[in-house]
Amino acid sequence: MPVGSGNWMPGMDMSVLICNRVYMFKKLHKKIDERRDLLAWAGQLEAVTGIPKERIADDQAALWRDHLITRDEYAEFRLCCAPAALHDNFLGLNEQRPYLDLLNPKRYYILSRNKFLANRLFAMSGIPSAELLCCYRPEGQVLTDSLIVNDLQGVLTRLSKQSASAFVVKAAEGAHGHNVCLFKVMEYGKDEVWLRRFDGQEMPLSSLLGNETLVFEQAVKQTAQFASFNPSSVNTIRFMTTLFPDGRVQIIAAFIKIGRAGHCVDNAGDGGNVDACIDTNTGEIVFALQYDGIDNIREVECHPDSGARLKGVMVENWSYIKQRVCSFQRAYPYCKAPGWDIAITAAGPVVIEVNDFWDRTGQLFIQRGWRKEIRDCWLAWRATGKEWIFGRDYNHLPWSRISEVISEKK
Repeated sequence: MPVGSGNWMPGMDMSVLICNRVYMFKKLHKKIDERRDLLAWAGQLEAVTGIPKERIADDQAALWRDHLITRDEYAEFRLCCAPAALHDNFLGLNEQRPYLDLLNPKRYYILSRNKFLANRLFAMSGIPSAELLCCYRPEGQVLTDSLIVNDLQGVLTRLSKQSASAFVVKAAEGAHGHNVCLFKVMEYGKDEVWLRRFDGQEMPLSSLLGNETLVFEQAVKQTAQFASFNPSSVNTIRFMTTLFPDGRVQIIAAFIKIGRAGHCVDNAGDGGNVDACIDTNTGEIVFALQYDGIDNIREVECHPDSGARLKGVMVENWSYIKQRVCSFQRAYPYCKAPGWDIAITAAGPVVIEVNDFWDRTGQLFIQRGWRKEIRDCWLAWRATGKEWIFGRDYNHLPWSRISEVISEKK
């Protein structure tokens, strides 16, 4: 008889029976402790939402069992009071990782994350992006590429040669709007350039150059419609797309990231922003959220600083924009489920950057999950039998547990 049955049978050693019962008692005690701990955690959410902790505990336990959604994710995205479209289709990190291991292989991550390499690859692929002025690489000169310079004089020469009057400086491998700044040229000198930062601060070009690789790009001029939302930032559309084995492209989500007054970037990570959900079929802004941290989100109809109307506004030339974004995806098969940050200019959509491992916050901004859409793309590529798995860091759960959740048979 297996250990753990807890039942006595004729001929059974009493010591085995005792061991069985001790084992069952410990197992029961562990479940009681886990439930008590879960209820204590759920009680914190009950205090904030007013939803009974028993209901929260049961719901989170089910989402963990079925979709590996952690308590932190559940609390962060307030899934207990989220609309069904977000709650039932939310894609958590534990599922996102294995899906993107196949769709956006880690071996290609440098093509998206290094802004210099991405810009050059876009140019070779016919994808419009911000004009690259130069790349400052302090490690040394690359003799075969005139765009790469390694000192102040090299940067100065490149900028003056192109008569750059306004440009954006980015860390080559920065993310979430960090280390991105807009400058206007005040004066070109023989050995220096004097700059005025977007916030009015004046500084010499030499003060920017240190040990970090930097990318200098021509400032993008957005359309009047997008500038009206907030003129100090380039307000981009985040497109979530999927590429299928037959070449079909789907736009699974779109929302405008709009900066705040005085900020030159549109990212929530730069101190808050406004995110406007777009109906992907019509191009209408169906609602907008003011985001000032995960605990301070509220729906707005107009931009809180500029007063520009958002809700109900139709994005101009939407059909053409979608068509171009789909062509970008076909020309960039290295990522089959990327997040595109697209600026809208008079000449059409321009790629600011592409994200191979996007965060989950976008699901909050559109109040709808994208688990099914990402999973459908993953299943289609799995069906081809091709494997190019390069695992990402921090897949803490054992593969056997992950496989239970992402199995093709579910």
